[in-house]
Amino acid sequence: MTDYVPPRVWEWNKDNGGRFASINRPVAGATHEQALPVGQHPLQLYSLATPNGVKVTIMLEELLALGHAGAEYDAWPIRINDGDQFGSGFVAVNPNSKIPALMDRSAAEPVRLFESGAILTYLAEKFGAFLPASGAARAECLSWLFWQVGSGPFVGGGFGHFYAYAPTKIAYAIDRFAMEAKRQLDVLDRRLAETRFLAGDDYTIADMAAWPWYGGLVLGQLYDAAEFLSVGDYAHVRRWADEIAARPAVIRGRMVNRLFGDPTEQLHERHDAKDFDTRTQDKLGE
Repeated sequence: MTDYVPPRVWEWNKDNGGRFASINRPVAGATHEQALPVGQHPLQLYSLATPNGVKVTIMLEELLALGHAGAEYDAWPIRINDGDQFGSGFVAVNPNSKIPALMDRSAAEPVRLFESGAILTYLAEKFGAFLPASGAARAECLSWLFWQVGSGPFVGGGFGHFYAYAPTKIAYAIDRFAMEAKRQLDVLDRRLAETRFLAGDDYTIADMAAWPWYGGLVLGQLYDAAEFLSVGDYAHVRRWADEIAARPAVIRGRMVNRLFGDPTEQLHERHDAKDFDTRTQDKLGE
């Protein structure tokens, strides 16, 4: 319980604490001039290996594994703790200053893309993969994709923030968002008791969107919260998470723009498929 009473008019307290206090602000727009680098491929990704960023690198690696040479890409890290997302170049691609952001320079008029669900859909339609073309299967896939992008903030900005990052532990907030995280895991578990993947028998962008979040929770990769959330209760989610985690393209996709964790799993920049063999952080450090 707290004695806090909201004021009549909210004012920004820059010193409110918390892990991300230094980069949070109540206004949009660029804070400084900073051009984005551009590599050799038409697809230029600006991202970080958070769950939302991993969605897109998994998709690109899966497309390449299918033989879509046009999906070759350059991936540049956006160091959000340093405020790269507020640079003028990044804001021009994503006015919301969140990763991931993608530029497709394959046409005369470059296409900018932001929001992970929009990027996944665009790439699926561009390459004709991982999204059914029509009918009930397409509707099912898009329904689960939009379920994830609508539900994810409760897991990340809600549960993850108050459980792992807030400067103080607030029982009401943690209980509220833990309840919602578990409800979402139950939604998935019931669905995956019926089908191999979210949209049915085929692996789609719906799985790529959901796996970094909910797979991350049940595999113990997010917030160190597996025991707290009793993830063993969700056997069907765990079966699905394990199957996707073993895919070679998923293993590679998780490495791209990863600036933290095991150095053997960190590929800060990705410009060529050979980079996984020559440029992971452990090899560069030798």
